[in-house]
Order: sequence, then C-alpha cells, then structure tokens
Amino acid sequence: MLVPPLDFETCNAARLRRDPAFDGLFFVAVRTTMVYCRPVCRVRQPLTRNISFYPSAAAAEQAGYRPCLRCRPETAPFSAAWKGTEATVERALRLIEHGALDQGSVAELAGRLGIGPRHLARLFKRHLAASPLQVAKTLRLQRAKRLLDETALPMPAVAEQAGFGSLRRFNAAFADLYGRPPSSLRRKLRRAA
Repeated sequence: MLVPPLDFETCNAARLRRDPAFDGLFFVAVRTTMVYCRPVCRVRQPLTRNISFYPSAAAAEQAGYRPCLRCRPETAPFSAAWKGTEATVERALRLIEHGALDQGSVAELAGRLGIGPRHLARLFKRHLAASPLQVAKTLRLQRAKRLLDETALPMPAVAEQAGFGSLRRFNAAFADLYGRPPSSLRRKLRRAA
C-alpha cells in the first residue's frame, strides 16, 4: 500500500498516541538503542530528539536499525508477513496474469514462488476456491473475449494473443464456458454494428 509521505509532527503525534490507524504506514527508529518499532509499540516512549521515522521496515533496516522484539515490526499491517499466505497467492496471480501458465506448468510456477505445487494448489483452493489452472483459463478467456469484442483479428491470432496453445483448445474452452463457438459471438457483434 502506497501512502503519501507523512511529516515529522504527524508521525510523532501518532506515535505518542499509539494510534493504530498509522500502524504499518511508518516505523519509529530510536537512535540510542538502534531499534525500530511500530507506532503502536507498548514500550516506554523514547525522547523525541532520539527518533526518526521511516516509510518501511526495509528502509529502517537499511539505515542500520534492528527490529523490536516486542512489537515485531516485520509483521505490521500491509507487510508480506502480515498478509501471510495471501501474499503468496497474490504473487502467483500476478505471474499468471503475465502468462506464467500460458507456456509453463503449475510446478514451474510453484518453483518460482519457492513452494511445492501441492501447497500452491491448497493455497489457491483456500483463498480463491479454484485451481491455478482454472484461474489461468479464466484469464485467457477474458483476454480472448476482449479481443473478440474490440478487434477484428482472425481467430488464430485471438487464440494466440489470449495465451491458448492452439485454436482447437481456444474453441473448446470458449464453447465450454459460453455454450457456443467464438465465431458466433463475432457474427453477433458484426450484425449489431
């Protein structure tokens, strides 16, 4: 989540209030202890002259600070650790949208994510109630439908640009979902025009 930069006074006021609305939006670094915390940390408040603020945990660590063992800033809201397995599914969805399963396999996708294919399938079932292949198929069909609606490309070109390996697979997937061949949709669009 990207937020606009916050000024020192706003961050300091939020830190002193331990305002949960700012949790994960910035991190408090204490120069005397070289520790960084979340703004909601329950430790004794450091003096204002000894603190600085960072927009991310990574920025605080790059500046030489270590995470607080009490508030565990690496698990602040909006961080990958806070999102848990949802972050892995989101990464997988981005890769699928960019064609990871158009040419590759689920095992290769799982390898890119650093997990096994069975675990990836379990995560997709838990978060999306669909398999990675079903998600990829739906995305390909959406791309194809958009190409059919917006372009005059021939069917083989639509199938290729949508990510299908062959025209036959494209026709079968389209007919399976829409109950008609893709050419019938194109004919209806031409008559309407």
